[in-house]
Amino acid sequence: MKLKNPLFAVKDIDKSVKFYQEVLGLHVVMDFGANKTLTGGLVLQTLDTWKEFISTDPISFGANDAEIYFEEDDFDQFSEKLKTLNIQHLHPVKEHAWGQRIVRFYDPDQHIIEVGENMKTVCRRFLDSGITDDEAARRMDVPLKFVKSCK
Repeated sequence: MKLKNPLFAVKDIDKSVKFYQEVLGLHVVMDFGANKTLTGGLVLQTLDTWKEFISTDPISFGANDAEIYFEEDDFDQFSEKLKTLNIQHLHPVKEHAWGQRIVRFYDPDQHIIEVGENMKTVCRRFLDSGITDDEAARRMDVPLKFVKSCK
């Protein structure tokens, strides 16, 4: 058994593809019309086809019960880019206790998207600030071996 792809049912597949291209830089790698696979494995499925597949109605959007997670190496640049886009934020950029900065926002169908700062980038940011390897490991709650691998 192996996980292949997360799938989102969407009301307007072209609008959703455009969102994922413009906001996250994803591209269509397989196009079956009512089903499109994007880079990274995310699949978008038209709402009508999805209803047909699962034989039920209604479909609920915006339940805030799941998210899809991405990591970004240049989080500052991505955060600035988000300011220029017309998207609905779940919350502004915040920093977790372990130092990773993240932001959550909605796609056009109210699916939650989280983008976090790459953890190696977090580690390098801490090390560049002058703290020791041991201090970085404690601050991030990661093994010292991880910190050393980030150098």
